[in-house]
Amino acid sequence: MSVQRKVRVLVVEDSPVVQELLVHTISQDPRLEVAAVAPTAEAALRLMAKVKPDVVSLDIRLPGMNGLEATKRIMREHPLPIVVVAADVHGGDMNISMNALRAGALSVVEKPGSLSRADYAAVARHLCSQLFAMSQVKVIRQRFAADPPAPKRMAAPLPLAADAPRRFEVLALVASTGGPNALVKVLAGLSAGFPLPVLVVQHIGAAFVEGFASWLGTVCPMPVEVAEHGAQPRPGRVYVAPGDTHLEAGRAVLRLTKESPVCGQRPSGDVLFRSLANTFGPAAIGVLLTGMGEDGARGLLAMREAGAYTIAEHASTAVIHGMPGEAVKLGAATEELPLPRVAPRLLDLLASKGGGR
Repeated sequence: MSVQRKVRVLVVEDSPVVQELLVHTISQDPRLEVAAVAPTAEAALRLMAKVKPDVVSLDIRLPGMNGLEATKRIMREHPLPIVVVAADVHGGDMNISMNALRAGALSVVEKPGSLSRADYAAVARHLCSQLFAMSQVKVIRQRFAADPPAPKRMAAPLPLAADAPRRFEVLALVASTGGPNALVKVLAGLSAGFPLPVLVVQHIGAAFVEGFASWLGTVCPMPVEVAEHGAQPRPGRVYVAPGDTHLEAGRAVLRLTKESPVCGQRPSGDVLFRSLANTFGPAAIGVLLTGMGEDGARGLLAMREAGAYTIAEHASTAVIHGMPGEAVKLGAATEELPLPRVAPRLLDLLASKGGGR
């Protein structure tokens, strides 16, 4: 019986204390091994060809080249899966972390901190799981060509009753790995006066949600906020599901729940999409973007069966095609579109179908 090779991790971290902690944490996972430790991004780049890591654990605050610049260089010169390991989830470090995701890093996780930390085991387990999962992702210098394939229409929308108005009232976007960059591309293609409320589920650590929403608001034309229970969704605003909390939409209010995770996720795209299917039917639009696993696929199917317009990201642009690919298999997508064509399609739908509410 062949023994599966361990995933080789390059740890980029300047603090000797944290270096030791990360080496200990990673070495405890039987799937992983530390290939090398680099105290700077410059040192890491010099080591790449020699140690041939499968995945990079990257600190953000480094002497010399910071984590964002390091991400850009790695993706340009030695494209590898990068997991950003951040200590500070607010302020400048958070912006660097989010921009690193936009530049090609796949995931951001919290540093374990110390062995005495009460939740060390959970944080360490999540770090190792992300390193292993991201090591399986094939990254390239350029994820898709400048001229993506023509849109592929998956199926005609289910017929609507003759008297049913096709007037959209809400848009929902769901994403996981690779999602921050994909969400920026979609939202940046919509105008500041977009006529619908936009509900977002992004799989990201609970500690990062506030900073993620704040960052998203700085790079998108619409105001962005973390959704609150009982809030009335307003057109032209983006509402991000809080950490470790499901987001649902009623006719006039948002609902937050702590029900069990779905597909291992809370918040779950399935939960959000199903709430839109039940409440809005054909007046909703659902978009399922890049992500690992299956979350969102069955909820998108429920939306399509309720007459909603549903879009899945095409494999040519998805960092990971797991979630949208599962939706396509289920027949949940009215259309499968490359990422650059999603926002234009949304604007076209609103223009040709009577607009927003």
